[in-house]
Amino acid sequence: MNEIFTGSFTQQEPIPEDAIEAALNVLRHGRLHRYNVLPGELSETAVLEQEFAAQMGAKYCLAVSSGGYALATALRAVDVKPGDPVLTNAFTLAPVPGSIASVGAKPVFVGVTEALTIDLDDLEAKLDQAKVLMLSHMRGHLCDMDRLMQMCDAAGVIVIEDCAHTMGAAWRGQLSGRQGAIGCYSCQTYKHVNSGEGGLLITDSPELAAKATMLSGSYMLYERHLAAPDPEVFEQIKYTTPNVSGRMDNLRAAILRPQLRDLDQQVQRWNERYDEIERGLRETPGLTIVERPDDESYVGSSIQFLLLDWTPERIAEVIKRCAARGVELKWFGGAEPSGFTSRYDSWRYADSAPMPASDRILAGIMDMRVPLTFSLDDCRQIARIVRAEVSAVYQS
Repeated sequence: MNEIFTGSFTQQEPIPEDAIEAALNVLRHGRLHRYNVLPGELSETAVLEQEFAAQMGAKYCLAVSSGGYALATALRAVDVKPGDPVLTNAFTLAPVPGSIASVGAKPVFVGVTEALTIDLDDLEAKLDQAKVLMLSHMRGHLCDMDRLMQMCDAAGVIVIEDCAHTMGAAWRGQLSGRQGAIGCYSCQTYKHVNSGEGGLLITDSPELAAKATMLSGSYMLYERHLAAPDPEVFEQIKYTTPNVSGRMDNLRAAILRPQLRDLDQQVQRWNERYDEIERGLRETPGLTIVERPDDESYVGSSIQFLLLDWTPERIAEVIKRCAARGVELKWFGGAEPSGFTSRYDSWRYADSAPMPASDRILAGIMDMRVPLTFSLDDCRQIARIVRAEVSAVYQS
């Protein structure tokens, strides 16, 4: 008899009790706006920024309304102008090229490897086409960051890291988001901390931090930030930097602070689940595991595998059969966007040329969330179901 998985791929764990109590305190006093404070009071948002900067080993941090807003703010802070080309991954989610388009710039897509990371050879060939790379660590896969930074530094290309899927991950012990000029993180429900929506931006550059803070809508209240540059830095840019309001509020900051304190423990729990599923899928006929390099410390909040060179019809059959048994697989190879999945030629506001090598990989990428509400037994069952259905279609 075929076993059926009955869990939910979109159900997150409850917000921790200490985060709920912190949120209730904010609701009780009613001062949700980050700059609405009593004399001598520190806002939850300012303290969150200070704590996250320390946690990441960064000099400056800014809390904003979403990860996508953080990306667009980073582009504005490094002076990307309308019409400028910006390099970015062909394999990413729509908010990444969307942030580039939002400032009037033009995405220049870079290919993807079977490791699901940016193709560094393709990047090297395109470095002369732009002065900024928005590097998406898509689905938590880190490329060789040493080689990437050496290439970009030599070419004078500024790197903005999209770390929506790599909060808590590292390359050779260096936390994701600390190699580029700016690191951007998401606090959306399906990311590693959950405030529904929200974003965080870190940098060591006082000028970039000041610009980002003014852009976010600080007015002239920047001295109320605890993880910001000295006021003298703001004096140089405060009249020439527009207000593009996108502040985080105290309610979301209160919810996030306890979650960030537990991040390392949560990463360990995600990886236990990821490893169980990966073990169960290994040596499945027709299925290619995405191997993780030893230099990468990852966060297994989702898992990907490849059905390379399968026809769309056979992939659709796998998805259908797994769904009938309660397992939700997402496919990045579809001709039309579906849910959160899309690919570079879906974004018709951006010009693109076919990339045959990358198209082959994109056509085979299967994706699955791994929420912490899954038990290890759940993960083993999910792997058995996927293994059985992939094998059945492969051998048919």
